[in-house]
Amino acid sequence: MSEHTAHGTMTLKLIVWRQKGPTEPGRFETYLARNITEHHSFLEMLDVVNEDLINDGKEPIVFDHDCREGICGTCSQVINGLAHGGQTRTTVCQLHMRTFKDGDTIYIEPWRAKAFPILKDLMVDRNALERIIQAGAYTSVNTGAAPDGNSILISKEDADYSMDAAECIGCGACVAACPNGAAMLFTGAKVSQFAALPQGQVEARERVFSMIEVMQKCGFGNCANHYDCQAVCPKDIDVKFIARLNREYLKALVM
Repeated sequence: MSEHTAHGTMTLKLIVWRQKGPTEPGRFETYLARNITEHHSFLEMLDVVNEDLINDGKEPIVFDHDCREGICGTCSQVINGLAHGGQTRTTVCQLHMRTFKDGDTIYIEPWRAKAFPILKDLMVDRNALERIIQAGAYTSVNTGAAPDGNSILISKEDADYSMDAAECIGCGACVAACPNGAAMLFTGAKVSQFAALPQGQVEARERVFSMIEVMQKCGFGNCANHYDCQAVCPKDIDVKFIARLNREYLKALVM
């Protein structure tokens, strides 16, 4: 029987970043999370804390969430210094309290990056990633009836490569973990997703130029090969896609 089960519930000390708005100064505040079980997810634990704050007439902690199934990538938090809490292939919403023990102190912060201004508390503006997508993450198609699935043959190797890149959910953990605040892993995955497919060749040159240009304008830093991005990625996106991004850029220069 685990320590958590033996004691039933846990009480944890939370040290949480609170900030009223992008231009307001922020600060850490301390809260107690009471009656937490090992079955609570991290976000459910915050829900419990917020219920207590609301009952006490205090403002709840603001944080992003949506699917709570590890799919959407909106649950962006730095927990004890690690994006998404540091569990392998795990988003915050899928991080469960069984990984903590009664009496633990947990530090909770928002993503820290120039391109991700803090909106409030643990919520940041990640629209910079959307602007990179809008710059070139699309393909040209003829509208009308759906094409036959076998009209363009694609090898399994290329299809698997593209699907591995497409697994990126755009959470921004790679940016938050990078010492330079780089979005190279994200951008590399989005470029690589199309680079291996024949449908992606029409806009290939424009795509890589446009996405890198927007990435730089948004204030993201440059890759310095720390590999922290891959280490915290909840979908384990490989840094090989950064190499593919660089190759696609060099190829576009000589086209």
